[in-house]
Amino acid sequence: MSSSPPNPREALRRLTRSNLLQHVVPDSRFGYDMSAFIPDFRGSSSAVRRLVELPCYKSASTLLVEPDNCLQELRFQALKDGKKMVVSTYGLRRGFVLLDPRRIGEEKFELASLLDGMEKPGLGRNVSWTQLQEEGIRLDLCVAGAVAVTLAGLRIDKGYGWLDLQWGMFMDRGMLGSATPVAVVVHSSQIVRDKPSMSELHIKPWDTPCNFIVSPDEVIETRKYAMPIDRILWDKVKPEQLATLPPLQELKGIQMMETIMRSSGLPPQPEVPQQKPSDKVPNADELMGIQMVEKIMKGYKP
Repeated sequence: MSSSPPNPREALRRLTRSNLLQHVVPDSRFGYDMSAFIPDFRGSSSAVRRLVELPCYKSASTLLVEPDNCLQELRFQALKDGKKMVVSTYGLRRGFVLLDPRRIGEEKFELASLLDGMEKPGLGRNVSWTQLQEEGIRLDLCVAGAVAVTLAGLRIDKGYGWLDLQWGMFMDRGMLGSATPVAVVVHSSQIVRDKPSMSELHIKPWDTPCNFIVSPDEVIETRKYAMPIDRILWDKVKPEQLATLPPLQELKGIQMMETIMRSSGLPPQPEVPQQKPSDKVPNADELMGIQMVEKIMKGYKP
């Protein structure tokens, strides 16, 4: 019995991985299994040199940089350029790391740019949504790798949608906006130039398009389609993700607490006149939100 043909995105992944194989730099843990990571490639330093010349990079103070192998030199350069970075941990399992060059000695910039180094003491800091908001973090540019990218700006990743998930969360917290530029760093063989139709690739409302495709050979400003929705879609979040990923748990708890406060007529700021306690009993969703926030707060480290 023959197996069904892969969907168009999976077909592009397979083709691109095959084309990229002769240029890829193997991962120390995953080798050449490009289904497990976004690879580095020979010539990525040239792509980074092109990216840092873009006006959107030069004007940015804080970047969202994905934990992709091809972006290590960018993370190093951004620290040297005095830019803060928010970097997600692998699979968001430990949330986000904030890299602030003002808190890291220049001699440790290279170590802090490495995925295996940034969480060492004195380098990056694992931060919660509350801590990011308290520090006034606003993301001026997002940079990611990809498995493949189309000229219309559709970034095709490993199939897990991590950037799309992060985009929805950061939009929810007001830390980026629909006009925040997105740049994708890839090898030339990863650029899909035959213009597959958007319907053929099954574009979803949460697909995060890129403004710039940066390769060792060129910078392409895309004919970008509409930006994704401005919030996280909880009905698309898998139960196991909510059960295991701290950023999702914290955000769910924050949203539920905000809903409770709005329904009680309370502003979000704590500095308000004392009001008569409400007799309203929280419903099941509200109780879950309270429990999530309490759990998260107990896990905070000063």
